[in-house]
Amino acid sequence: MAATDFIAAIELGSAKITGIAGKKNADGSIQVLAYASERSSDCIKKGTIYNLDKTTQCLTSVISQLEEMLHASIKKVYVGIGGQSVRSIRNTEVKQLTEETKISQALIDSMMENNRDIALVDQEILAVEPQEYKIGNNQLTTEPVGIQTDRIEGNFLNIIARNSLKSNIRQCFRQAGYEVAEYLLSPLATANAVLTGSEKRSGCALVDFGADTTTVSVYKNNMLRHLAVIPLGSNNITKDICSLQIEEEDAEQLKLHYASAYTEPSENDDEVGKEYSIDGKCTIRAHKLEDIVEARVKEILENVWNQIILSEYSDKLLAGIILTGGASKLPNLDKAVFNITKIEKIRIAQSGAVELRGDITIPQDGSSNTLIGLLTTGKDNCCKIDPRKGHQLDFIDDLQKKEEEARLKAEAERKAAEEKAAKEAEAERLRQLEEAKVRQEQERAQKRLHDCETLITEATRQMNRKKYKDALAKLEQARSLNVQEKEEEIASLTAEIEKLKEDNPFKRLINALKNGADEMMKD
Repeated sequence: MAATDFIAAIELGSAKITGIAGKKNADGSIQVLAYASERSSDCIKKGTIYNLDKTTQCLTSVISQLEEMLHASIKKVYVGIGGQSVRSIRNTEVKQLTEETKISQALIDSMMENNRDIALVDQEILAVEPQEYKIGNNQLTTEPVGIQTDRIEGNFLNIIARNSLKSNIRQCFRQAGYEVAEYLLSPLATANAVLTGSEKRSGCALVDFGADTTTVSVYKNNMLRHLAVIPLGSNNITKDICSLQIEEEDAEQLKLHYASAYTEPSENDDEVGKEYSIDGKCTIRAHKLEDIVEARVKEILENVWNQIILSEYSDKLLAGIILTGGASKLPNLDKAVFNITKIEKIRIAQSGAVELRGDITIPQDGSSNTLIGLLTTGKDNCCKIDPRKGHQLDFIDDLQKKEEEARLKAEAERKAAEEKAAKEAEAERLRQLEEAKVRQEQERAQKRLHDCETLITEATRQMNRKKYKDALAKLEQARSLNVQEKEEEIASLTAEIEKLKEDNPFKRLINALKNGADEMMKD
């Protein structure tokens, strides 16, 4: 694809209309360039448009937001089709040949055309999923071309819906001024985004829990075998909570914060007397909320399981059940599914298998899987740069440049953070060294003080024993310790000892004798 080629897709949901634009990378990943959404609960019910004007306004707003983010004009978009009236029916076409004939592609095409001509009242075929072809009386194959036979039976799974479903979508896009690149079946797009090849081959049921509807798609041997849309979804849970005279907004918050699809019997005792509330505006007993939520979830899942049984593949789902959609994040939904179906292999797919790249954030709670599937399925360029707006023509180069700048910025920030952390670590090391040094000095000062006090005490003891020389020696040692707060005490005690030395009677006697001797010598 050229540098200015983009794919744009729109999903018309009962809760919101979402739009996305992106580019397919060579490695299979998707470069998401723009994403936008608008609430649609007042114009779309159970996947079907009922207010064309409001839907047109929402479409215009979503696409305008995409164009603003893209800096480009959108010419056309891929549109997902789903809703309550979408379902699958089986049809068989038989060709009895006059003689043994090699089956040609032209013969298969004619059978396909005959299949599309089946009579439907107020409904139309949206897509055809060929099943196995029966050659002769018993041989089944998916590739009949080239086989010699006098009889071929073609089995087809037709996806049908009310005529108004597609015509209303077409009218809204016409009013909004945008072309539809292609109408894509939303359930098939979801499966392409969520299911692995192994799951489709081994056999699985994909259950898409939406706001107003729940879609069941059954796959086996890489083929869609059954499709049904149940007119029940997470909004029904909210409405059930509203029946307790709780405002819809508060009921929705109670559901999002506290609802659980299944509660273990052993946990029921823990909920006795427990209450839930939202901002103190409404209060509901925990066991009452559980009863309401679990009853509605059970009803929905029983309908889901009934559709799986009707598909005649309920015992052939080696890959189990895959849950997706915005309501798939309801806690313990997998346990509730097991409780109804007894199928142990259950996977919750809140994000698709396709790797998404870019700075654009889209919900990763299962609600965007269909939109990603539509984007992945699209092939044609949908966007055209509008030079009149003065934006850079090569938007991809600009985007890649911005991503490289963002990467370099992130790298610089990482290095700066590492350098900052290293500096902080060094500062902490130096601080700890300084603290240790101060602590050691304090310990040494404390020891000098203790030693000084000990020497003063010993000097005092020696003084009292009239061993003045020893006392003065002890005081000299104390003075050498340089304990400032003890200098005055040492000086005072030294002076006292010196005075005592002078007042010593023995010394006075010696001095007197010495003086007398000196006098006699003079005479």
